[in-house]
Amino acid sequence: MIFNAEIISAAVVLFFVMDPLGNIPIFLSLLKDIEPKRRWKIISRELLIALVILLIFLFFGQQLLNLLQLESESVSIAGGIILFIIGIRMVFPSRGGIMGDQLEGEPFIVPLAIPLIAGPSTLATLMLFVHSDPTNMLNWLSVLLIAWAITAVILLSAPIFYKILRKRGLAAIERLMGMILIMISVQMFVTGIKSVL
Repeated sequence: MIFNAEIISAAVVLFFVMDPLGNIPIFLSLLKDIEPKRRWKIISRELLIALVILLIFLFFGQQLLNLLQLESESVSIAGGIILFIIGIRMVFPSRGGIMGDQLEGEPFIVPLAIPLIAGPSTLATLMLFVHSDPTNMLNWLSVLLIAWAITAVILLSAPIFYKILRKRGLAAIERLMGMILIMISVQMFVTGIKSVL
């Protein structure tokens, strides 16, 4: 398996959309009352659940698009809009965070697996990748596994990252990632509009 520029570029985009660094404070706040060993098990479980959901969308998302009779241009434009909104929320976070207010208690699937890891923007991005080149499923699988693996390492190391970067450092990185995501989303939107015209 050769990791060419297309795979690396797509993996970086998907990694930005998953936003693990931005999710560290949310993960820590949701798991703050749980003992460290149990915390690690919960994060591992949620990461695996998210991966299963992402794999389902990777392999069957195209069929969903066909069922809904959506063209690649509309998917590109919609994906650009979603990524733009996520990027704006990363640059200008609200009081409740990127995903809004969170539920209390030990999390199961919601909100850690969905929507923080396998959120609408991540699923839309995967579907957009596949729709752009349905014959390249091995590449898109590589993209997903690379982005997910890096996300998993970061989230499982959340306490360490938080100690090193602190809240301000994580906020700065999240805003930088948001700016890059906004630029990518504008390009996706422009590409979709050009195809329509």
